[in-house]
Amino acid sequence: MQKVLVVGAGGQLGQELQRTSGATIDCLPMTRAELDIADLHAVTQRLAEVAPHLVVNAAAYTAVDKAESDVEAAQRGNVAGPLALAQACAQKGARLIHLSTDFVFDGGASQPYKPDAATGPLSEYGRSKRAGELAVQSVLPEAVILRTGWVYSSYGSNFVKTMLRLMRERGELAVVADQIGTPTWAHGLAEVVWAFAARPELTGVYHWSDGGFCSWYDFAVAIAEEALALDLLTTPVNIRPIAAVEYSTPAPRPAYSVLDKTSSWRDVAMVSAHWRQQLRAMLEDYKVRNDG
Repeated sequence: MQKVLVVGAGGQLGQELQRTSGATIDCLPMTRAELDIADLHAVTQRLAEVAPHLVVNAAAYTAVDKAESDVEAAQRGNVAGPLALAQACAQKGARLIHLSTDFVFDGGASQPYKPDAATGPLSEYGRSKRAGELAVQSVLPEAVILRTGWVYSSYGSNFVKTMLRLMRERGELAVVADQIGTPTWAHGLAEVVWAFAARPELTGVYHWSDGGFCSWYDFAVAIAEEALALDLLTTPVNIRPIAAVEYSTPAPRPAYSVLDKTSSWRDVAMVSAHWRQQLRAMLEDYKVRNDG
């Protein structure tokens, strides 16, 4: 039995980690209210109390646009927090799996980013997440840093649930068609985290997302089609593709942020399911949880 402290337990990934932990994991969830990960004293004390074999950092400041003006909060959640966790893990002899993001890249590539590709974040959010990676590596080089992107689930706020709400309210939507990435169902991501947990010899930077790639427009069209098939929508919605320049946001996004998962597939002996298949599974789960 492996004792695992999951911080950020109230978020999308944190809740899915609790759902998927299995019989060999003693999962100890901690929400933001229960543990301030940027408080080194509190983190060290908690690790001393529970003595985990592994800490999974599913906590993060994820308000991408708000981070442009709330830099201090982004730095606290995405840099100071991971640093304190790494310091406490190093002191107590615990492993750390730290979740990061595709937004550490500048989007200038034309093929999937490998884990060792040069970074160049465009936004305060991306810069804070990259700084968090470096902070973790500086004190705990044996940590696993697992980058992902476009995460969604039945829990919390995310693109899929926002699109469902807007599709029910409006007859037409305009969605960005020139930013390319890969949606990732948090349920599948959680299963991969547990696969890494079972391989204590693995260290360094890895990538995981669902299979394939798409634009936000493609993703929205698929959401509408799958939702109609599941009776989560009653009428079709006209979805119009637009350029990112037509939809101004405070934080710039990478135009291309597809991740190369080859090393993860090899080292944990798992292959990503296609994003469309995972979207269908999430919407089926969402329907059950919300009675349609």
